[in-house]
Amino acid sequence: MGNVIYDPLQDPRFQSPFVDVDEWRERPMPDGSTLPFRYIHGGFEGTGVKFLFCFPEAERFQGRFYQYLSPFPGPDEELASLGRLGVNDRIGFCLAHGACSVESNMGSTAMFGGQTDATLCWKSSAAVAEYARVKAMEIYHCKRPYGYVYGGSGGGYKTIACVENTRAWDGAAPYVIGSPYSLPNTITMHAQGQRVLRRSFGRIWDALDAGGSGDPYAGLSKDEADMLRELTRMGFPPEAWYLEAEGHIDPGSLPVLLPGVKAMDPGYFADFWTKPGYMGADPGSSACRDRLQFTGVVRAVGLPEGPGSQTAGMNGVDDAWKKQLTDGKNAWIELEEVPQGNDLYLEGVNITVMTGTAAGKSLLLGGIIRKPQGKGGYLTIGMCYGMDDLSEVLGALRPGDTVTLDNSDYIAVQSYYRHQCPPDPGCHAWDQFRNPDGTPALPQRPVLMGPGFTGTGMPQDGNIQCKIINIQALMDESTCPWCADWYKNKVAAAKGSLDDHRVYYMERCMHGDIDALENNIVVNYMGALRQSLLDLADWVEKGIQPLPSTRYVYDWQTGRICPDTSLHARGGIQGVVRLTANGGKCVKVKAGEPVRLQVDVQLPVGAGEVTGISLSDGGLLGAGPDNLFPVKLPFERYVRDGIHGALAETAVHYDRPGKYFASVRVQSNRRGDPHDLYCQVLNLDRVRILVE
Repeated sequence: MGNVIYDPLQDPRFQSPFVDVDEWRERPMPDGSTLPFRYIHGGFEGTGVKFLFCFPEAERFQGRFYQYLSPFPGPDEELASLGRLGVNDRIGFCLAHGACSVESNMGSTAMFGGQTDATLCWKSSAAVAEYARVKAMEIYHCKRPYGYVYGGSGGGYKTIACVENTRAWDGAAPYVIGSPYSLPNTITMHAQGQRVLRRSFGRIWDALDAGGSGDPYAGLSKDEADMLRELTRMGFPPEAWYLEAEGHIDPGSLPVLLPGVKAMDPGYFADFWTKPGYMGADPGSSACRDRLQFTGVVRAVGLPEGPGSQTAGMNGVDDAWKKQLTDGKNAWIELEEVPQGNDLYLEGVNITVMTGTAAGKSLLLGGIIRKPQGKGGYLTIGMCYGMDDLSEVLGALRPGDTVTLDNSDYIAVQSYYRHQCPPDPGCHAWDQFRNPDGTPALPQRPVLMGPGFTGTGMPQDGNIQCKIINIQALMDESTCPWCADWYKNKVAAAKGSLDDHRVYYMERCMHGDIDALENNIVVNYMGALRQSLLDLADWVEKGIQPLPSTRYVYDWQTGRICPDTSLHARGGIQGVVRLTANGGKCVKVKAGEPVRLQVDVQLPVGAGEVTGISLSDGGLLGAGPDNLFPVKLPFERYVRDGIHGALAETAVHYDRPGKYFASVRVQSNRRGDPHDLYCQVLNLDRVRILVE
């Protein structure tokens, strides 16, 4: 496709590797045992590149390494996975399966990347991969080891850049990937949905949850229905609003993206509020109704308590960006008068000091605590990014100083995606903002922001140089499921076939890559990812074909990815589970009356065997993954028409009237081994039980 394939062995920057630590350590494993490993830390002289290799004992080594790429590089990112233990342990997974674990800081000397040459992240990663081979051959006296690279979200961009532009790896597993136009757009549109739909999340989720009406638009205002439809067409899975329905309003990485958008397109933030075609220019819009501009007078100040945020081990797809934030640590500003109203939109409110020694300094509002009498109250300080030192600013404030509160920029950036129609007609999410002839129907910004946010300095062209297995989550709230379909089409166009590409869509999975995000509504995809890493090795090293890709339809008019309902045709790696209560998805019973729960699990051909079925008869979100499903159900495996599955049955009862949701989590394993903790592929189903 025209790209020059980069060879790190010829790059003069990476000819002088060094090792500064070489010692044996022990790694605690999830089952309570330990595994010894050789810990080798070093870098390349004259660069900021650092690496960490964790080699298993010689008798365990199987001739390969797995190299993890964090979403955001940092000066010590090569050490970040050391703090991840248990089933989330990347290093432990490698050691348990006879592989070396490889990580680096991707050449970054500053948090959040920061290098002027964005290609350094994948070029330095390739150099690290090649040196890992050198060390492995030196340690084990073996032939050239195989190498596999993987990363999710921002790490997915980097993984794809690695394997489109170098031949340093034999296989790759990018996961929860975005398109070149995902950032900042999916983050901004999510925040816009959180704002416009904030009064109706419970209604939306109740309709979509087990036994619901199935119509999330019922009862919504026109603004709300239009916004829900727009965001669903953009690819945001409507089921993912369950988090907001449970009270989890998280702007994601928007706080760290907003300053970049402002720097690259400062004129947008004035145009949004003044020019036709932008939501803010319509005085009847929700943007104008939610806009807050307020001036207050300082009465007193409370300084932060303790040190800033603790970010050790944060290198996953949902938390790596948080290293850029400073926690307000219970700091506050008391004002003589605070904004009044019962439905104020207080997300993204900048607190700017207008007078006194600290004039011009900015902080971010965490919330408002009103006094029981009068109009006074307290502004709490939130998680701040790209702003001034908290203690310094607050320490300079004096009674009588004035501050302004303004969420104008935060509201404006939420609509940015509308004015970023990609030139690629394959990005159907934006068709709703195009005229019949394909031209944009709304004003467009002079800068197409997305490609600059990938952090790789290269386009995605699909010209992969090795085999790839892509894991994509169907409830991904941060990058959108259709992005894997977009990339699959890029690979097909570039290579002329999909022989070296697989994509597995995962039900009931969101963006995050740790099991702590699980609850009785969603599971995680990490077992499937780890199994895919093993399958990559078998594919490359032994010629064993992995499971076929998930067969699906992308309905771009609705924004949904719809997997095939036939298990024979469906493919993929994840089992399908159906839970019923007295034969249906919603049942009404009397208090104390038994409810018969039946579970039927079916696996794609070749996916292995069911290894566990667990029940929650109404557990709460936030209970933690260890006790969410306390009841382990006995089950009976079966083979029917070539499909491996399992059946389970039990009865529950509820003594008090109310609405309950029983859930089952099922797991499967390629070898049918329930003790293989790293490679359990999960799914979940629910039923609604109304007790009178």
